[in-house]
Amino acid sequence: MKMTERIEAYLRGEMTAEEKTAFEELRASDPVLDQEVVVHKPFLETLHEFGEKKRLLSEMNAIHEQLDVAAIREEVIPKSTIIRTLWTKYRMNAAVAASVAVVAVFATLLTTGYFAKTNSIASGYNALRREMSKEVDRKIQRSKNELMKDINAGSARKGPAAPSTYTGTGFALTASGYIVTNNHVIDGADSIYIQDKNGNSYKAKKVYGHPQYDIAVLQVVDLNFSPLRSLPYTFKKQSSRLGENVFTLGYPREDVVLGTGYVSSNTGYKGDTVQYQIDISVNGGNSGSPLLDNKGNVIGIISGKQDNADGASFAVKSKYLLEVLEDLPEEVRSGISSNKKSSLAGLSRADQIEKIQDYVFVVKVY
Repeated sequence: MKMTERIEAYLRGEMTAEEKTAFEELRASDPVLDQEVVVHKPFLETLHEFGEKKRLLSEMNAIHEQLDVAAIREEVIPKSTIIRTLWTKYRMNAAVAASVAVVAVFATLLTTGYFAKTNSIASGYNALRREMSKEVDRKIQRSKNELMKDINAGSARKGPAAPSTYTGTGFALTASGYIVTNNHVIDGADSIYIQDKNGNSYKAKKVYGHPQYDIAVLQVVDLNFSPLRSLPYTFKKQSSRLGENVFTLGYPREDVVLGTGYVSSNTGYKGDTVQYQIDISVNGGNSGSPLLDNKGNVIGIISGKQDNADGASFAVKSKYLLEVLEDLPEEVRSGISSNKKSSLAGLSRADQIEKIQDYVFVVKVY
């Protein structure tokens, strides 16, 4: 027997008592052989683990091939009296199948950062999407008769007649109709509209989403949308300083609302380095609002607040917005890079707000 085979037989317990005794005496007298045994042991353990995994997968696949879901459904649904019998018959197969499904789902949720977001929300983080289904919004409620009158008269509609499911805020990335908001604002949307300060609504579509940074980019795809003038603000690449005065414009209600405050921490909720903590009062619908400094630089995107903590609001830092823009078309990147100087610097706050309003929109999700 070759020495490798003898080592493996020894480690696997396949030797007789006499062979084992003789081998151990040889091992005690030969340091080289002893070292080979030590090295070979973890190698065999790894092979064994690999074999066990392959065996388990093979057994799972075999069980799945034996499952006849259609037959089980046919038996269970019309014959409720035999559910107990069926459960006894199929419970092992169902348990294995369910285990595989659970592992797959958990793996997916872990890779997408779902648990971090869910845990934050459950423990006091409030993402500021405004849920319209729980509000009475008379301004956007229209009867079928009124809608028919508009159509018959040939008048232009200002977006859908029915109230949206959710709303948030967005602001212009480029003059050509690219808008940025939070990813959670448009999550699950069937259709998206943006609405300007005059109440005009335009169809938009999602062109990019980054759940980890909670950033989404929309493109206006409505022929009635006219390009904007050059953006009055720029996007700050560097981090802002603690205590720096900031302000935001957003739509927690039907008309735009100003919020003012300061940067209270260079990290966000539970130390999140992607966010700032800011001392500004924000509410549902403020998600996606621009956060600007006194010079007219966009330093972040309002994303949420902490429940039961006054002034503890959060904004995604603008440098992470600029980072994800590398994945967007050249049209978007060039539209931002061409605006290198803010026209808001040196203006009073009232004048700054007047210039910005045309570039901030309600984001309506249906």
